[in-house]
Amino acid sequence: MAAQCVTKVELTVSCENLLDKDIGSKSDPLCVLLMNSSESKWYELARTEKVQNCLNPKFAKKFVIDYYFEVVQKLRFGIYDIDNKTVDLSDDDFLGELECTLGQVVSSRKLTRPLVLKNKSPAGRGTITISAEEIKDSRVANFEVEARKLDNKDFFGKSDPYLEFFKLTETGWQLAHRTEVVKNNLNPTWRPFRIPLQSLCGGDMDKSVKVECYDYDNDGSHDLIGTFETTLTHLQEASRTSPAEFECINSKKKQKKKGYKNSGVVSVKLCQVVKEYTFLDYIMGGCQLNFTVAVDFTGSNGDPRSPDSLHYISPQGVNEYLNAIWSVGTVVQDYDSDKMFPAFGFGAQIPPTWKVSHEFPLNFNPANPFCAGVAGVVEAYRMCLPQVKLYGPTNFSPIINHVASFANQALQQTTASQYFVLLIITDGVITDMDETRNAIVNASQLPMSIIIVGVGGADFSAMEFLDGDDGRLRSQTGKTAMRDIVQFVPFRQFQNAPSQALAQSVLAELPQQVASFFSLFKLKPPQEPVPP
Repeated sequence: MAAQCVTKVELTVSCENLLDKDIGSKSDPLCVLLMNSSESKWYELARTEKVQNCLNPKFAKKFVIDYYFEVVQKLRFGIYDIDNKTVDLSDDDFLGELECTLGQVVSSRKLTRPLVLKNKSPAGRGTITISAEEIKDSRVANFEVEARKLDNKDFFGKSDPYLEFFKLTETGWQLAHRTEVVKNNLNPTWRPFRIPLQSLCGGDMDKSVKVECYDYDNDGSHDLIGTFETTLTHLQEASRTSPAEFECINSKKKQKKKGYKNSGVVSVKLCQVVKEYTFLDYIMGGCQLNFTVAVDFTGSNGDPRSPDSLHYISPQGVNEYLNAIWSVGTVVQDYDSDKMFPAFGFGAQIPPTWKVSHEFPLNFNPANPFCAGVAGVVEAYRMCLPQVKLYGPTNFSPIINHVASFANQALQQTTASQYFVLLIITDGVITDMDETRNAIVNASQLPMSIIIVGVGGADFSAMEFLDGDDGRLRSQTGKTAMRDIVQFVPFRQFQNAPSQALAQSVLAELPQQVASFFSLFKLKPPQEPVPP
């Protein structure tokens, strides 16, 4: 019998006295959470944001985990000093880790332990604190906030303000959310943001919420501009015509300065509490996921007849592309209702004219490019491979725009009934970077996600750049993606891992991407999901 997920648990992480690995400044820590699978292999579940120049970080991004009461869920929290833009942590300084079980964290509610190095010796005086809370409330608060006349804390230029929201817990204030920094502006308007009620007030509308306004400094010594306390009940009264206004008070300044009024005013124009549907609510409520597969047939893969080519089919009948199609396809086909996948190739010269095509159906039937299930895609790939000539350039934008045209038609929907996922399997070399960036930024406004699986051992820095985890992707013209819709997975990292580790990595961001799109457009599932 499969284990029953008892509840969802939200983990909040902070550290103190981390090792300092940066010369001339402080470490820039990030926390990665690994989980142990049934085959005793560790795989990554999620990571927090990076906190610049800080040895005592409070991470704003929470970990949400399904808690299975009867399963020992081993966790490993790893702290790294991030020095570069790559996703791979092996080239970043390791600051220590903690291994424990989810049961230990849940039962102690708040667990503080020393961090240890790989050889189990102490990581200096570094400690990690993990707080666990059951998620009982699935509502979120959508905020629109601005401020005016904030104190200027910068000698040159103006303050760079950001806000931090704190929840009151039995052991003090706990960080719930950090906004982005608005540069050089004493009258900032922050981008709309959302905070789960669970993180902000545990669902209690009358519980105190503290807001702190800071001036961001690159060296980590952020200056407090001012602070105020309120409740969700009060915040919800805000409207664009009559915002809820709060004076930012800096107590040190108040004590020193006669006639001190405030350090600026924070104006909440919107605080709207809405029910948050989960990915499963949408799926169980009738949302259809439509998967399209695109395979890279460019020359950089190597001649398919040569054993060192990524397209070379071994005597056992496999290659990396086939492995990736099988592994990833079997995961995604569970969510595709009709299991009919349009499958395309790009970057090859195709018969009969031998012109290069950047979106040709693997079955050479443009009127009906559909393949029946993963087996159909595999069969079409095998049939197609000997009939085409690998060529180039490697253009992603045509196939992205092809799927986007269908997603665009689905914008007419009045409920969350259709969502499109493009799965690109590639060796990672890309020619039309600017056009691809534009295509992704445009697609970010559509019910669509892109999963890029990188095969082979090439340089995948371009793919990691497209996966906008370290900041929003921008088009050539500077237009920012509305949301992050690209998930990049280096296939080789999972060659020895259990199949579920790959599946989890491939689909790690999709549920959130689906749910956030429909919630942004205020679309409900076609049928109200009935709890099982």
